Amino acid sequence: MNRIRLTFLILLAIAAAYSPAVAQQSISSSNTSRQVSSHKRVIESGYAWRMEMPLGTRVPAAIDTLMLDFATQAVPGMQFGKASAITGNFGAEGLDMIYFVRPVMSEFFFRDALYPYLPDADSQIFYNTRRPMTLLGYSTGGGREQTQDRLKGIFSGNINKRAQVGAHIDYIYSKGSYANQAMKNLAWGVNGSYMGDRYEMQAAFDQFNSLNKENGGIVDDLYITDPAEIQGGSTKVDTKNIPTNLTAAHSRVRGEDLLINNRYKLGFYREVELPHDTALAGTDADTAVVERRFVPVTSFAWTFRFRNMYHMFRDDSADDEKFWENTYLTPGTTHDETKYWAVDNTFGVSLMEGFHKYARFGLSAFIHHQIARYTQAPDTLGLTEGLTPYPLAEKIAPSVTENRLYAGARLSKSQGAIIRYNAMAEVGLIGAAAGEIKLTGDVSTRFRIRSDSMSVRAYAQFFNTKAPLFTRQYVSNHFIWSNEFGKTRRVRFGGELDIPHTGTHLSAGVENVQNLIYFDESSLPTQHRPNIQVFSATLDQHLRVGILNWHNTVTYQKNSDSHVLPMPDLSVYSNLYLLFRIATLKVQLGVDCNYMTRYTAMAYQPATMTFHNQSSVKVGNYPLCNAYINMKLSKVRFYVLFAHVNQGLFGGSGYFSAAHYPLNPRRFQIGLSVDFAN
Repeated sequence: MNRIRLTFLILLAIAAAYSPAVAQQSISSSNTSRQVSSHKRVIESGYAWRMEMPLGTRVPAAIDTLMLDFATQAVPGMQFGKASAITGNFGAEGLDMIYFVRPVMSEFFFRDALYPYLPDADSQIFYNTRRPMTLLGYSTGGGREQTQDRLKGIFSGNINKRAQVGAHIDYIYSKGSYANQAMKNLAWGVNGSYMGDRYEMQAAFDQFNSLNKENGGIVDDLYITDPAEIQGGSTKVDTKNIPTNLTAAHSRVRGEDLLINNRYKLGFYREVELPHDTALAGTDADTAVVERRFVPVTSFAWTFRFRNMYHMFRDDSADDEKFWENTYLTPGTTHDETKYWAVDNTFGVSLMEGFHKYARFGLSAFIHHQIARYTQAPDTLGLTEGLTPYPLAEKIAPSVTENRLYAGARLSKSQGAIIRYNAMAEVGLIGAAAGEIKLTGDVSTRFRIRSDSMSVRAYAQFFNTKAPLFTRQYVSNHFIWSNEFGKTRRVRFGGELDIPHTGTHLSAGVENVQNLIYFDESSLPTQHRPNIQVFSATLDQHLRVGILNWHNTVTYQKNSDSHVLPMPDLSVYSNLYLLFRIATLKVQLGVDCNYMTRYTAMAYQPATMTFHNQSSVKVGNYPLCNAYINMKLSKVRFYVLFAHVNQGLFGGSGYFSAAHYPLNPRRFQIGLSVDFAN
């Protein structure tokens, strides 16, 4: 890691020396161009977007240059949400405990517990900055034996006003605060786009490789909650010496993701008179400026996607056998491998919104085909006859290929000040998708109340989907299952209220789910056939008096069967800070805290990288507080973070968010990010 630190400092030095010269050259060039021709348009500011599937529709996104709450990117739990269950280490596994924002289980669920750290092509952010942009950041902390390092870079540059290329890299190396917990993850990718009048293309490729040591949790929670009792009176604990359930186990998740979206548009050109405030620089105020713009009427889209995923779990210690309830293939050692790849092709046609005064909405139709292959290489010859899973393993094929064909349509209105809406329907026709239904819709409006504005949004969803294949059949050294699951049906309704002037955002929703699939106390996937109702409401309120700011997010949630679906009833995130300037230096100085009411904790199963139910351990009723200073000077952001500052001061000693996985102890961390915008 010393090499990475040295490389980063060298890059900063080069950039610091280079940026002023480039900036001066850019200013000089800009002044010269205006002297030569005053009719060149003023350079527009940069913007960002991401693709919305299935047709690659562009949706606005934010450029990550904000200073506020910059330090939270180094807090492990905050990567998964304001209320989460995590295994402790940064870059390691976690689960969002707010049900309504938790991602649903994916086809390759082994990667789900790492989703904040793994790139995804359909969430790729594209930048059009007119001038090259490079964001380079580095953070570190925790000391020599518990170091937590992250190096992150983003680049985007325009070839011309229509074409753009970009790249990103994210390297995490964290030893963790406890034994057998180290991890490293390298994720990188490239992307590009072309936005012509008639032809558009967006493409992204991502690759990731995450290696995590798995310790199975600590053997006795008393090392955290009451160290004097278990250590014969001594209260001082070296966290690296706390015994763990596993000593030689690790998991690897590796994958590639390629997404290419193409769109060809039919339409006509129209002359548009520009407003004077956007007219050409240097023109007379009374001179009308006319621009020739392309107006699309119909578009044809083709989206291609290829995903390749790999999971491996290995344990080379015979001493770890006591952790496992069953061992089926190779006693004393474990080497499980699971693979998945999928090829998706989506073809669509759209009637564009706004090409005529009567074309007040957009209408699209599409067809989507997927072929997917699931591979697990069970060595059934090693099984002992008479074991309960033996007949199950014989029925499970080493490789399974599934074909899916869907047809869908979308109706949308994204323009207009009064009302906007979006509705989409997708139906599975043949293969493994037969009988699947996905219906989503939302409508929003904005109106004024006196001098204030308010926006209201309502949404509805219905899903009838088949269980992922690996929840239906799976063979490994410690787990074998074969299930006949019915389709999971979800119906969700909700709404949102946003008042920017008062800093208020309120959301609420209710869901009914039938045939819910979850992992039970034996870490096996099971299906709860009766209905479960879930209610959730969140208030996000930002208060400000002068330089004093207080930001609170409060979520209340309740469900009809907490034994199947454990969750905290109440979770609170509170952030109290001062926001001020010292000359040109912007400063945010504050303390934030996460708190959840007490509930039955989730447990974590390292062999399958899944969170599962258990009934003996409760967590919660503990505030996790961080003191921080975020600063920004021109293009440079940096922070100083004192994480878990309240440890041993207040709140007690029960700092667990998952069963037998304690949170990191108090630690000092720093971070830096530089925007090398030329």
